[in-house]
Amino acid sequence: MRLLRISDYSRTRWKNDGGWTTEIASMPLVDQASGFLWRVSIAEIEANGPFSRFPGIERDLLLLAGTGIELDIDDAPAMRLDQRFQRIHFNGEAAVYCRLLAGPTRDFNVMTARGRTTAEIHARPLIGTMLVFAESSCTWLIHVFAGQASARGSGQSLAAQCGETLILDAPIARRERIVIEGSGELVLVKFTHLS
Repeated sequence: MRLLRISDYSRTRWKNDGGWTTEIASMPLVDQASGFLWRVSIAEIEANGPFSRFPGIERDLLLLAGTGIELDIDDAPAMRLDQRFQRIHFNGEAAVYCRLLAGPTRDFNVMTARGRTTAEIHARPLIGTMLVFAESSCTWLIHVFAGQASARGSGQSLAAQCGETLILDAPIARRERIVIEGSGELVLVKFTHLS
């Protein structure tokens, strides 16, 4: 288990000057000189404009805060995200244009390398105790959106405050039961590695 504090994140301005990306964590592709197996970030969208394209990448966007956005994705009808924790999935190759509904938003952004890993994303309240199972074929990322949470497993214990993130991996050929306790709201991402 690893704890990522806010000071561990990397925040950069978009090239088109329409917002900011705060990278929480990523896993590089070990068999290639560049690229990632998965990447998680928070986008602060401040202006209407196009999204960058990411060929070979699957993307999920989850509204965290703000009135919302409307996305034009290729030739499909416009998709609106106007409820907190509402999520949309799209291909990184797609031509995406974003319109703000009424002011800036903060959005949770998950990217995975197609054919190499998949992501299951859940936003949920934490009241008391919940369990997750870390396995050698997967990685859990648990972002504390509000409140606080602690994780216990294999003799290790970590506590995360609002805005911090826990990364959970299991040793090869083992399955670990991880107990999550606390109160608040979590965004959980389970990455399953396909190869």
